[in-house]
Amino acid sequence: MSDAGDGTPALPTFRPDERVCGNCKLWSPHSVDHRGWVGPCRLQNSRGMFPPSAPICDKYAPRGSASPAPVVSSTRTRAPRSVAPVVVRHRADPHEVVDLEGLNMTREELMDIFREAAALSDPPLAGKWEGGTVRLVPGNPELQAKDMPIDGLFHKVTMVRDRIRVLEQKLNAHPKLTDAEKAEMQGYITRVYGSLTSFNLLFKEKGDQFVGSKGEE
Repeated sequence: MSDAGDGTPALPTFRPDERVCGNCKLWSPHSVDHRGWVGPCRLQNSRGMFPPSAPICDKYAPRGSASPAPVVSSTRTRAPRSVAPVVVRHRADPHEVVDLEGLNMTREELMDIFREAAALSDPPLAGKWEGGTVRLVPGNPELQAKDMPIDGLFHKVTMVRDRIRVLEQKLNAHPKLTDAEKAEMQGYITRVYGSLTSFNLLFKEKGDQFVGSKGEE
C-alpha cells in the first residue's frame, strides 16, 4: 500500500464490482489506525469506525446511485395522540314520538314547546309604546308613584302568554285525559286569554295578540 507522501497510507481502491463498504457511498474515510483507513457509515453510526474492505450490509448503495432513505430514530418524540372521544352526530327524526312519562308527542312538537317556553323570539312591541313608561300611582297621594318601562312589562306579558300556550299544548296532547276533560280545561284557558286581552294594545302584530271567547275580547 503506497502512502500520500506524508506518511499517511493511500486510501485503498476497489474494482467497481467488488461489494465492499469502500464502494458504498454511505461509507466515508475518517482517519487511520492500525488497520489502515477507517470511517463511519452514515446510516449505521452504531458500528463505529471500520475499514473500507468490510463486507456490505442490506443498506449498500453503490457510488453514483441514489441514497437510501435515512433511518428515523425510534427515540424521536412523537406527537401526542388525541384521546378525545369521536362524536358522531345523527340527525334525529322530527316525527319520532317521544314518551315523557306518559305524555307522547313528536320531537318537533316538543321543540316547539321548548322554543315558546324559552321565549326565544319575543313578538314586536307596537311602535308608539317603544321607550314608553307605565306609572303606577297609589291612591294615597303621600305615597310615591312607581315607574316601569313598557318594554319590561311587555316582556312579562309575552312570557305569560307563552307559558299558557305550553300548558294548552300539553293538555291537548295528554294521553290520559278524556275529550270532555280537555274541552273543560280548554274553556278555562280561553277565559284566561280573555282576561289578558287588555294588553293587546301593546302588540304590534294582531296575530300575536290574546284571543278569548267572544264577548271577552
